[in-house]
Amino acid sequence: MRHFGHLPPDIRKTLFHKEPVEFTADSSARTLAAALGATLYSPATRPRLAADIRKQVALGVTSMVLCLEDSIGDGDVAAGEENLVRQFALLDEAADRGEDLPLLFIRVREPAQIPDLVGRLGPAVRRLSGFVLPKFTAERGVPFLEALAAAESACGRRLFAMPVLESPQLLHLESRAATLQGIARTVGGYRDRVLALRLGVTDFCSAYGLRRAPDMTAYDVQIVASVIADVVNVLGRADGTGFTVTGPVWEYFRLHERMFKPQLRRSPFLGQAEELRTSLIEHAMDGLLREIELDRANGLQGKTCIHPSHVAPVHALSVVSHEEYSDATDILRPERGDGGVLRSSYTNKMNEVKPHRAWAERTLLRAEVFGVAREDIGFVELLTASLQPA
Repeated sequence: MRHFGHLPPDIRKTLFHKEPVEFTADSSARTLAAALGATLYSPATRPRLAADIRKQVALGVTSMVLCLEDSIGDGDVAAGEENLVRQFALLDEAADRGEDLPLLFIRVREPAQIPDLVGRLGPAVRRLSGFVLPKFTAERGVPFLEALAAAESACGRRLFAMPVLESPQLLHLESRAATLQGIARTVGGYRDRVLALRLGVTDFCSAYGLRRAPDMTAYDVQIVASVIADVVNVLGRADGTGFTVTGPVWEYFRLHERMFKPQLRRSPFLGQAEELRTSLIEHAMDGLLREIELDRANGLQGKTCIHPSHVAPVHALSVVSHEEYSDATDILRPERGDGGVLRSSYTNKMNEVKPHRAWAERTLLRAEVFGVAREDIGFVELLTASLQPA
C-alpha cells in the first residue's frame, strides 16, 4: 500500500515532486508509525465490515481500528468478537486474491480478549497488525502488554500495541506527573511493541462535562491543551526516547453536497467547468483543518478519525511541501554536520543546522511516506485530486 496509491499514476505524477513510497504491514515500525495517517475507527459489529474496509482502501485509507470498546454497547461485545472472526476470514480471502488491505488494529476492552481473539482468528491473524489498548496507565497497561507479548509468541506474528492515553489520572493535575512517569516506564519496557500512543480527548472533555464546538480545536480547550503539551513533553521527545503521539479525534462531519465551499481557485490539472466543490469545508471542516495544523505544530502525527470524510484532509495536509523538503535536505547535507546557519533556498528564513536537525529528520520521514508536493502544488490541489471519483 501507499498513500495516494488510489490515484491514477498520471495524477500522482502531476502532484508530486517525490511520490510516497510503498509500505506493507511488515515494514519497519518507524515507517509504519509515520504512515498511520488518518486512522479510521469503525465499530466491530458492522455486518459488512470486510466490504466496508475494502471500500475505504479504494478511497485512500491505510489504517483502521475495529472497535470493541466505547463504540459498541456492553451487551454487543460477544457479537462483535464473533463478527470480527467472520470478517477477518473474508479479508484473508480478499488478500489472497491480491487485494490491498489497510493496517488493521482491534480495540479491546480487557487483556484476555487479546490472546482469545488471536486464537479465534486462526490463519487470518496474518491480516492483523495489532491492538489498541484503552484507558492506558502503568497499572492497567502491563497486563495488556503482557497479553500482547504472549499472543505474539503464540501466533508467530509481530503484533503492535497502540495505547490510548485517556484516563482521569492523566487529566487531573495532582496525579498527572506521576501517571505520565508510570506510562513512560511501562511503554519504555515494551518499546519494540508500541507503535504509537493515541490521545483520548473525548474522555478528557467528558471528565469536566465539556465538548468543543465545531469552530474550536482541542487547543482552544485549555485543560485539554495542557494535557497534550505534557504528554508530548514526556512521551514525544525527539532524543530517541520518545514515541509517535497521534492527533485527537475530530467529532464533526458534514454529508451534504455543500460540504466544501466552492470559493478557492481551481485545481490546475482538472480544468472542469463546474465549481470546485472540494475546497476548504464550511464550518466543521475549517475547524478540522486548523486542528490538523496545530497537531503538527505541537508534535503530534496522524489523527484518529471517526468519519471517512476526514481522511482526505488529514492526508493532504500530511504531504511535505516543496519548501519544507528543500529546507530539510539542506539542513541534513553531510557537509553541514558541524552546524552553522544558512539562508533557505527559498530565501525567506534562517535554517540553523543543529537546532533544526530533529525537525528535518522528522520531515524527511514524513516525505518518505506521504511524498513531496511539486513546487506549485498545495493543499487544495491534493485534496481535490483525492476526492475525484475513480
